[in-house]
Amino acid sequence: MIWLILGVLLWSGAHLFKRLAPELRASWGEKAKGPIALLLLLSLVLMVVGYRTADGAVYWGRTPILAGINNLLMLLSIYLFAASGMKTRLTARIRHPQLAGVKAWALGHLLVNGDVPSFILFGGMLIWAVLSVIQINSMEPEWKKPTEFSTGKEIGAAVGTVVVFGAIAMIHTWLGYNPFG
Repeated sequence: MIWLILGVLLWSGAHLFKRLAPELRASWGEKAKGPIALLLLLSLVLMVVGYRTADGAVYWGRTPILAGINNLLMLLSIYLFAASGMKTRLTARIRHPQLAGVKAWALGHLLVNGDVPSFILFGGMLIWAVLSVIQINSMEPEWKKPTEFSTGKEIGAAVGTVVVFGAIAMIHTWLGYNPFG
């Protein structure tokens, strides 16, 4: 369980570092991007290994309806990431689409995984995303909404969402976690 906790803390710290210590981060300049990327990669490895080896109390289990809700939240989460990258119309309504996607992802996974390791992983990521939004909004209260959109990008984001969801479902199945209940 310690690897899982360290992974979530390292992920959160590496992401929050820029805003918690902006002067220090700015003084490092471009040369900090590589080490921070390595810390994020290490945090992902720690979270995956920690989650797969963690053991803890189970308070509820997967049901077909919760699996269905999780899959809908996953589609939303993936679309929010695609919308962010492609600057779709949704990005004029949601200031932080990627962080909103993390929140949808975490909430969906908390619904279907009622065990302590899931509380740490998905709950920790949910807390990180919420704190990040609060921190960004307080430090940068002005938001310049995107104003130019294209139908092609909207379609691309939707198609990309379905393709990525299929790939994620296939990987989950391969790892032994059936995403369809």
